[in-house]
Amino acid sequence: MRRMSEEPRTSRIQRQVVQLILDRRLTAGAPLPTEAELMAGLGVSRNSVREALKALQALDIVEIRHGYGTYVGQASLTPLVHGLTFRTLARHDDDTGALAEILQVREVLEEGLIRRVAATVTEAELDRLEGVVTRMERAGGTGRSFPELDREFHEMLYASLGNALVPQLLGAFWTVFRRVSGARGRPDDPSPEITVGRHRDIVTALRARDAEGAQRAMAVHFRGIEARAAQGSRGVG
Repeated sequence: MRRMSEEPRTSRIQRQVVQLILDRRLTAGAPLPTEAELMAGLGVSRNSVREALKALQALDIVEIRHGYGTYVGQASLTPLVHGLTFRTLARHDDDTGALAEILQVREVLEEGLIRRVAATVTEAELDRLEGVVTRMERAGGTGRSFPELDREFHEMLYASLGNALVPQLLGAFWTVFRRVSGARGRPDDPSPEITVGRHRDIVTALRARDAEGAQRAMAVHFRGIEARAAQGSRGVG
């Protein structure tokens, strides 16, 4: 019974700390009141404050720096990544289906947004995307894989939209896919030439301001990813 009565109290303190952050308009990295100040202000025990702060730290809402204090966290999508990774790996009976779900969400985001990019992307941004593709080509030519360049390309692709949440979401789903498929084993990725070609096709369509062509190129790109995921592949290019 003590445990049941303690849980709502911890949740209430969490909400109060979050409200304090919002009311004071504190930004990431800003110091929070000390434990003693929170105890006095909220009328709760030190243990209750600590439990609430630990729970908020797990959500990246606060950051506890031992010996220094507690600060406002980055509120990143890291908890989402951990939760989705576990959820996907826990589906032992349907590995392929679990990966397909992750890909489907990412595919809907990217294919839907790419049409907007065709209308907003600048020539300078296209040059930077082309530069990433060139680096992919060079890496492939030396026999190296380039997953981080792949990630950089997709996060950079939507910069012209000015929506900071988009690259964070895409990065989250990319990380989950890599972690899960890596845990399932790593068959051969497609040839670097194929991967580079698919990314270059996207840039070519965008340079032509061809929204439908860019969407088709992205769809082809995802068909390749899905085919490899069905075979248990780790690559995302």
